[in-house]
Amino acid sequence: MKKYAGSFCLIIAAFIWGTAFVAQADAAESIPPFTFSALRSLVGAFVLFVFICARGKVAKKAAPVPGDGKQLIIAGMICGTVLCVAMNLQQYGITVYPEQVNNVPGRSGFLTAMYVVLVPIGGLFFKKKVGLPVWIAAALAVVALWLLCLKNGFGSIYLGDILMLICALAFTVHIITVDTIGSRVDGIKLSCVQFLVAGILSLVLGLIFEQKTSLQTIVQAWLPILYVGVLSSGVAYTLQIVGQSKTEPAVASIIMSMESVFAVLGGWVVFGDLLSGRELLGCGVMFAAVILAQSPSFIQSKKRAYPRKT
Repeated sequence: MKKYAGSFCLIIAAFIWGTAFVAQADAAESIPPFTFSALRSLVGAFVLFVFICARGKVAKKAAPVPGDGKQLIIAGMICGTVLCVAMNLQQYGITVYPEQVNNVPGRSGFLTAMYVVLVPIGGLFFKKKVGLPVWIAAALAVVALWLLCLKNGFGSIYLGDILMLICALAFTVHIITVDTIGSRVDGIKLSCVQFLVAGILSLVLGLIFEQKTSLQTIVQAWLPILYVGVLSSGVAYTLQIVGQSKTEPAVASIIMSMESVFAVLGGWVVFGDLLSGRELLGCGVMFAAVILAQSPSFIQSKKRAYPRKT
C-alpha cells in the first residue's frame, strides 16, 4: 500500500507539472516572460516557506539538517540562478511559437523532456558511467526531434523549438547542480531559496527589458500564476518528496516523466489542439527515449533519483 500511495502522489505531481504547460501558454498571451517567471517563482517560494514553517511546528524534535545556513544560501543562489535561466528560456520559447503550431503545451513539454536523456550523458563530465541504454535513448530522442520538428526540413524548425532545446540543456545543468551541491542541505529549503533567487532575478530582468505590466493584467491572469506558483512549485514538489520516499527511484522517474504526456492531453482539452499523426509518433518515440534513459540498468544510485527540475 505504501508503494501504491507513493506512485499515486507522483502521478498527481506529474499531472500538475504537465498541465502547468497549459497555464504557461495561457499566461503568455498577456504577461511577458520575465514578469510571469518572477510572479510564479515568488509565489512558489512563499508556499514552500509556509510549508517549511508548518513542518517545523509539527516536527518539534526533528534533528537539524546539516548544511542549513551559509551553505544553504550559497547552494540556493547557484541553483536559483541556473533555474532562472532555464525557466525564462522555457517561458519565452512558449511565447514565440507562431499561431499555426499545434498544441504548443504538448510540443514544449516533450522538447523540455529532453533533459531526462541529457542528464545521464551530462554525468560523463563527473566520470559517471553511461550504459548502452542511454546512447540508444539519445538516438531515439534525435529521431523524435526529426518527427516533431522537421516535417518540412530545417525550415520547419521554429525559434520556440530551439529555445526549448536550450531550455532542456539548462534544466540538465540545473539538475546536475542540485545533485552535486544540494545533497547536504534540506531539499525543500533549498527549493524555497532557489525559487526566491530565481524570482528576484526574473523581476530585475523584467524591469530592465520588459514594459511595465499593469496590475489589472496580472489580476486577469491570476489563475495561471497561482496554478503554476502554488500547485506546480509548492504542492507538486511536496508530493514528489513524499512519493519518492515510498517508491523505487527508477519507477519514480518514469512516473514523473509522464508530465510530457499530460502536457499534450492538457493542450488538447483546453485549447482543442490536436497533433498530427507524425507529431504524435514523435511524442511516442520521445517518451520511449525518456523511459529507456531511466532504466535501472544504468541508474547508479538506488537511494534517490535525480531531483525534479522545477
